[in-house]
Amino acid sequence: MKDYRAYSYWLETCGDDLTPRPPLAGSTEVDVAILGAGFTGLWTAYHLLKREPGLTVAVVEAEIAGFGASGRNGGWCYAGMAVPPAEMTRRYGEESARATARAMIGSVDDVEAVAAEEGIAADITRGGAIEFARAEYQLPKIRAMAEEFAAIGLGDRVVWLDPPEAAAHLNVPGALGAVWTKDGLAVQPAKLVRGLARAVERHGGVIYERTPVLDYTGGERPVLVTERGEVRARRAIILAGEAYLARLDKLRRHVIPLTSNIVLTEPLPPDAWEEIGWEGRATVGGFGPSGGYIQRTADGRIAFGPYWARYPFASRVDDALDHDEEVYERARRSLRTWFPQTEQCRITHAWGGVLGAPRDQMPTMGFNRRTKVGLAFGYTGEGVAAANLSGRTLADLITETDSVLTRLPMANHLPKEWEPEPLRWAGVNYVRKAYRKLDEEAERTGSYPKRKTMAQLLFDR
Repeated sequence: MKDYRAYSYWLETCGDDLTPRPPLAGSTEVDVAILGAGFTGLWTAYHLLKREPGLTVAVVEAEIAGFGASGRNGGWCYAGMAVPPAEMTRRYGEESARATARAMIGSVDDVEAVAAEEGIAADITRGGAIEFARAEYQLPKIRAMAEEFAAIGLGDRVVWLDPPEAAAHLNVPGALGAVWTKDGLAVQPAKLVRGLARAVERHGGVIYERTPVLDYTGGERPVLVTERGEVRARRAIILAGEAYLARLDKLRRHVIPLTSNIVLTEPLPPDAWEEIGWEGRATVGGFGPSGGYIQRTADGRIAFGPYWARYPFASRVDDALDHDEEVYERARRSLRTWFPQTEQCRITHAWGGVLGAPRDQMPTMGFNRRTKVGLAFGYTGEGVAAANLSGRTLADLITETDSVLTRLPMANHLPKEWEPEPLRWAGVNYVRKAYRKLDEEAERTGSYPKRKTMAQLLFDR
């Protein structure tokens, strides 16, 4: 049996007995069958059961609830999405961009409200998310984040902070300014996902663990196929496996897994925290070669995840991907650049996992009434709040509830397929390396090139 506590500090300290729930024991039939007991699958189950308490809902999970990205992420639950407002406006119009941003704000509120209602103690603090500029060349990119939200009428929710205002939140060496997204929570994600699983069960849902889904079929009676039997559904099947959906032949080109890694310090001493500040526990990020996503944990540690993703050939995901010493070393150096106070602190934990990336960066949260198959995936690392939006959107779609959510672009999005292998592996890793070089060059020269590079042109296709 796997030691699930070893997969992240969050799982290690979530307070749960991680012994797997019983697996599926033969074929069964329910109203709704869901692949995946991460945030997406569990939020879908939760909101369906709240909407229609009489539904029979089964969640089928290959490992345990929260095993994947939901139990290993950086703990950012904030109103941001991989497709920014300006690009959303270009693709779908200003009204859709504004509705999407408001829906993401609603997701942050819903996560907080459900955690309180269901008694889920997930170390939640509402401090927002702050993105820092630590070099002149980063300022235009950071300022643009606030300007894009102002352009859709939400300038009060995402605001520019000058250096003194940024320092009032926390002291980051060399900070030239920051953008503060006010709608955001710092969370202990494994506590949240494990608590959500228990809430689903309290409301009548069933979770089968250690039951990998091998295939699925749509139609009048859609089916999840496992080695332990079939889960047949009267109303819908939902495929909510995020990066792991690439293991299914039918979805192999819909989404790719990208690696993500985190290092964690021991608890910092009081004098270090006095110098850093960070009382509100806002989640923190920044760009450039030392950029990453950062959290102050409830027990006084700093978690740092560098932006240094890799794509494994043919989307093969295994435990070896979680342990990348080169990335961990980069994370340790970047952590101490941001917070010199950690120079003498031990790094007590390091872990990794995979996130799901779609070809066009656009998440999918859709349901096909003809095939009765729902798809939700593609958050590109912004999934803690976006998965909640998926769950609420799918619940509306399946119950035929006309709402703002069912008219969002994600609810009607047709995923763009990735290129076949080996072109996919070569292209993705070429583009990612090229973007790193762009950052390194900008760090050295003080500016990005004015003309788009080949990597940027390939990525934008």
